[in-house]
Amino acid sequence: MAKIIISCAITGSAHVPSMSDALPVTPEEIASQAIDAAAAGAAILHLHARMPEDGRPTGDPDVYARFLPVIKQATDAVVNITTGGAVTMSVQERLAAAVRFKPELCSLNMGSINFAFFPAAARIKSWKHAWEKDYVEGSDEFIFKNTFRDIATILETLSEAGTRFEHECYDVGHLYNLAHFLDRGLIKPGFFVQMVFGILGGIGADLDNLMFMKQTCDRLFGKDSYQWSVLAAGRHQMPFLNQAALLGGHVRVGLEDSLFIERGVLAASNAQQVEKIKRILAEMGHEPATPEEARAILGLKGGDRVEF
Repeated sequence: MAKIIISCAITGSAHVPSMSDALPVTPEEIASQAIDAAAAGAAILHLHARMPEDGRPTGDPDVYARFLPVIKQATDAVVNITTGGAVTMSVQERLAAAVRFKPELCSLNMGSINFAFFPAAARIKSWKHAWEKDYVEGSDEFIFKNTFRDIATILETLSEAGTRFEHECYDVGHLYNLAHFLDRGLIKPGFFVQMVFGILGGIGADLDNLMFMKQTCDRLFGKDSYQWSVLAAGRHQMPFLNQAALLGGHVRVGLEDSLFIERGVLAASNAQQVEKIKRILAEMGHEPATPEEARAILGLKGGDRVEF
């Protein structure tokens, strides 16, 4: 059976340190957990940065510079730098690290959505840092903005360096946005679709929605013109990944997407989630793709052509 790419999203920007002691915050923690996730079987490492002193999301390239070279020296995994950053950042702030480091792969949200996680505030009994409570509770008015102009800017800016994209689609309309840019020639066949389920503001985590998203991709793009993967938030993570693997898709785990390893049990690390999905895939008869196999599947430029 075809190899399945395991991506691991190491820290993200929605979860805050008070939610889990395992969430990596400092450059040293991010590097360590990324390296361990790669050793466990993740071919792609999806990376955000945080301020070391309190875990606030940041787009500062100087912070990225403290962990990207460490990861590159210790593993051959594909480094995927976010262009989503955090909902509080401008497009320029979100792009800064990718522009400087020219990675093989970047995430790219294919539209604007409400992006909320405020219900989590009720489950936090004490806050580690002053910024966290307002950030989480205030997400009831967050809008992640990626207009057609924003998307075109990101595509045009990063494509010049040979960077390809993890096209994050949080709803069916985002697939049509992707089709629009394919028609314009800003996206080429062989692109990578990451279907996102269970974010408050995006498409719900119902298996019927997974089937419909996949069917829509096939109708819009043709079955052989794209690669696809699935991520699901929180408790939906593993059930959705099981279904995606059964359908022949790739999978993404990581503490950005879920802080848990099973119902009611916090994950000890990103690597623990990678190890779990790797065991599940093995039971299905699948093998995880190596970084080099992932590069071949996605048509990436190679780790020797990045600038970190």
